[in-house]
Amino acid sequence: MEQSDEALIQACRRGDAAAWETLINRYQRLIFSIPRRSGLNEDLAAEVFQHVFTTLVEQLPNIEQPQRIKAWLVTTARRETWRVSRGERASQATAGNGDWEDNAVTLQDNDPLPEETIVRLEEQHTVYTAVSGLDDRCRQLLTMLFYDRDRLPYADIAATLGTSEGSIGPTRARCLEKLRRALSDLGYYAVPVIQWEHDVFLRSAAALL
Repeated sequence: MEQSDEALIQACRRGDAAAWETLINRYQRLIFSIPRRSGLNEDLAAEVFQHVFTTLVEQLPNIEQPQRIKAWLVTTARRETWRVSRGERASQATAGNGDWEDNAVTLQDNDPLPEETIVRLEEQHTVYTAVSGLDDRCRQLLTMLFYDRDRLPYADIAATLGTSEGSIGPTRARCLEKLRRALSDLGYYAVPVIQWEHDVFLRSAAALL
């Protein structure tokens, strides 16, 4: 059974290296996606990522709500992304004109990512986590149905899975129900399965699989 965030934080406080690895693996895609979606290159995004988890190490004893560590990580990533983005804009302005004072007024002080984008990234992360926890057959089927850019016909999917074409529909329904339960366990309650192809998968087509 997957450990909760709270259990992982408690284990990290005890110096459990495996817990650290699990925590990083759980949130690395989400945290890295925040600076990347803000327009930072991979090197700068990696700096943001390193800062977030270095700060977590430093602040670990002071985390008062370990069950909300995802929100803490996202907030820290947003703030550091804003700081790095602002620094980059300042550097570019200075390089272009040589006068920081003249160019400072062009810098935006608002968060480089709007709230709705953060919500979407968190939603995608939740879907990714839930899909990753499914059995291999369901994970492979849902990936081919909803994540592959080239939509495969049922005949090709059936051939890949080694099953009959007529079984794809019922299997999809069972896998979506498993996913619904997994998402509910993760706190995602948009439960009408019939809406998921649009509300969960298609809206999360850029998810991190």
